[in-house]
Order: sequence, then structure tokens, then C-alpha cells
Amino acid sequence: MQSSLQAQEGLHVAIIMDGNGRWATWRGLPRSAGHRAGVVAARRIVESAPDLGIATLTLFAFSSDNWRRPVEEVDGLMWLLRAYLRAEKQRFIDSGARLSVIGRRDRLSARLRHEIEHTERATAAGRRLHVRIALDYSSREAIARAAVRFAAGLAPSLDILGRLISQSRGEDRGATEVDLLIRTGGEKRLSDFLLWESAYAELFFTDTMWPDFSPDQLQAALTDFRRRERRFGGLGRDVSVPALAGLRAEGR
Repeated sequence: MQSSLQAQEGLHVAIIMDGNGRWATWRGLPRSAGHRAGVVAARRIVESAPDLGIATLTLFAFSSDNWRRPVEEVDGLMWLLRAYLRAEKQRFIDSGARLSVIGRRDRLSARLRHEIEHTERATAAGRRLHVRIALDYSSREAIARAAVRFAAGLAPSLDILGRLISQSRGEDRGATEVDLLIRTGGEKRLSDFLLWESAYAELFFTDTMWPDFSPDQLQAALTDFRRRERRFGGLGRDVSVPALAGLRAEGR
């Protein structure tokens, strides 16, 4: 169990849930079995997040580039997403969690859009954890759309532009900047995920496939994160002014 201090940290953790298909293929199973196992992993992580000091959890479920996948796989993913929303809605309400979806909705089916909107309304009062599902999501598209709105007469401000980029539908303000971005599955790239919000995020990559990613591994990633020194462009704790002067004198 984490300390009360950790439970109150209010971190924003983002996860690229990668490796479902490979997890299944390596076991001689259809890729759809990996996606189903990935839903179970998501439930475990959502349930454990608040006690680990996480206030906002953004999960990358479906990239705008994923429409290039075979139709049967895409259809199966969309069915799973709708089933997840139906199955988890009451669990979110009971645990005091809120769910919202970021990304485009115009390419989603009417039934899925309805399920998203119903779940968002039903869980809107949740304050213990905010789970954001990135669906048909492209960070570059989000930035481009926000720039168009920003250019339509709003006062120039990076804060305003950032809120436009990161906000979910119906929100007055966007999510906080990402503190820790985790990618499972062994790849080491951001894949157009939360590029603006992750400007100063710490990155954590693991070879573990998403279906095998556990709350203990999330805790290990957070332990590693808490050991790091976040300078945000400033000087570190161990760099003194005299030390810098000495470096300059030596021509370093």
C-alpha cells in the first residue's frame, strides 16, 4: 500500500498500450485474443491507479493511423471498446472515477458515439480518478485543430492553446501536462501521442507486452519516476553556481 503522500500526488500518467497483437501471436492465438487480454489489463491498471498517486490516466486505445489495419481487426476493436464502456460504467461510478474520450468521433459508429456520450455523462461527477481514452486520436491533428480555433481571435497565450489541444469534449479546460509517459511492448517512440502535453514528461519504456503489464510494474515505473530529477529547463539540485563558474573557467 502506498503512503498517503503518494496517494495525493495527483500525477498525470499516460500509457501507450502496445503489444496486444504480438502477445497473442506468440501464443498461437488470434490477434483479437490479445486485444481482449488488453482490456483486462486496462481494468487492473485503472483500479490500481488512485492508490499509486495517479489523478489522471490517459490510455492510447486507437490511433488515427490504426484505421489502416484490416477491417475485421478494426471492427473487433470498436466492438471491444463499446463492450468495455458498457461493462465498466457502473464500476467507474462506484469507485468515484470519471471517464472521457479524446480524439475524433465523426468516424466512429453511431452506437459507439452514443455509448461514449452516455458513459461520460454517467461518470461526470467522479473525482477520485480521471481516465481519458484516446480513440481515433492523433496529437498532430489535435494541435492543428486547436491552432485553427486559436487563430480565430483568441488572445495569444500558450496556456490557452495548450488547453484547446488537450481538452476533452465538454470541458472548459484541458488535462494537466503529462508527468510520466509509459510505453509497453518494447518500442521506443511516441507514435503521435500527446506530443504537446508530454513536452516535459519523463519517459519509461518496457519490453512487457500490454496484456502482461501489472499494477506492480506500474508501481515500479512510478518508483523509477520518483527517483528522477525534473528540471524543466532549470538547473539541477547538484549544480551550484561556483561549480558552473569553474566549468566556464576550464573552457568546458
